[in-house]
Amino acid sequence: MFIGIAKATWWAGGAMVLASSVRVYLIFERKPREGRLLQDLLVAVIYLGAVLSIVAFVFDLPVRTLIATSGVFAIVLGLALQSTLNDVFSGIALNLGRPYAVGDWIEVEGGVRGQVVETNWRSTHLLSDTNDLVIVPNSALAKATLTNLTGGDSVHGSKIIVRAMPTRSPAVIEETMRTVLLSANSILKTPPPSVSITGLDGSSIEIELSFKVASLGQTGAAKNEIFDLVYRHTKAAGIQLSAPSNALAEPHFSDTASKHPGTPWRLLTSIPLFSALTEDEMETVANSMKRLTFKKDVVIAPQDASMTSLMIIRSGVVVIENDNGAGRTELTRLAPGDLFGERGVLMGAPEPAAMRALTLVVVYEISKDHLASVMHDRPALVEELSQLLAKRVETEEHLRADNESASGVRPVSLAARIRHLFSVPTH
Repeated sequence: MFIGIAKATWWAGGAMVLASSVRVYLIFERKPREGRLLQDLLVAVIYLGAVLSIVAFVFDLPVRTLIATSGVFAIVLGLALQSTLNDVFSGIALNLGRPYAVGDWIEVEGGVRGQVVETNWRSTHLLSDTNDLVIVPNSALAKATLTNLTGGDSVHGSKIIVRAMPTRSPAVIEETMRTVLLSANSILKTPPPSVSITGLDGSSIEIELSFKVASLGQTGAAKNEIFDLVYRHTKAAGIQLSAPSNALAEPHFSDTASKHPGTPWRLLTSIPLFSALTEDEMETVANSMKRLTFKKDVVIAPQDASMTSLMIIRSGVVVIENDNGAGRTELTRLAPGDLFGERGVLMGAPEPAAMRALTLVVVYEISKDHLASVMHDRPALVEELSQLLAKRVETEEHLRADNESASGVRPVSLAARIRHLFSVPTH
């Protein structure tokens, strides 16, 4: 009896050592949660082999008879658990084929999309965009068409469709859409985005904008930015977006827009910064604005220069670049409706980066003197300007990733400095 117990212990101990070795190997060589199903399968085979060895070599029983008897039992059990076994073997096939891994984003035929968080014996768990846990049976995944959105790396491609009225030539509209992608900050510059015209009829021109982002999670933010840029660039270029095919209503223009059709007025009304101004004050500022044009690659304002005017981009793309001695670093890009020059106008401070025209750029200039008269009449504008400048400073500091003199500036201190510089009373 002692020898029998020792033999059984030897076989059981060997099985435990082999099972532990499998677990350690999978932990160091693969992700533990990802290899759970394969790990459990190997461990089950090891323990089954140990049990059969104990039956054969310790108790001297005929293993063939036991296997034949267990085979009949396995057939009955398999028929009863057909659906469960289908999921199990489908899970084994998916783990061996590895069409996806834990952490990948996949889309299942039928519209189900999410990030793989776990794969077990029966199902695969997906975390959807809305943070819902979707449990998909392995048998359904094995039969369905899968799209691995993660691919070989984290870079993800996307596209949007824009429909414009055929009031301008397709070449002009295509060039405008290229400028849209050129001014976008949230998409990858390499590989370059592309624009293609996919349809043309008497009511609209259909354009497809294709681009790539650094990760799938940035797709939504990139699309939001591009839609905003499409609106701004098409408005600046005089291109009208097409209405839906079932919409017959004509665009409505307000009485204020019809009374002030000029470009300076339209620029001021599209910028939230000047929303506090009355109609008379906005008219005064619009009449004082000067139109300036800069050719491609012309430096509008060099680095360390102190600007004396506030610039509003009418059309084109302006790139802000910092020269740190080792080369130029792009900080951000500005599109129609964006402002620059507020640091020099509001603080009397030099620009930490150069402003360069990336395309043909048209800007409208508001001089410091005219801005001062408006702030005296409307002190609340100081707070909004300080918020804008603080946000710009924070963005530049984050992109440059170094702590220079502008670091730590707060809107409250900026507002006080602006009031002191322009002699604006507090309210």
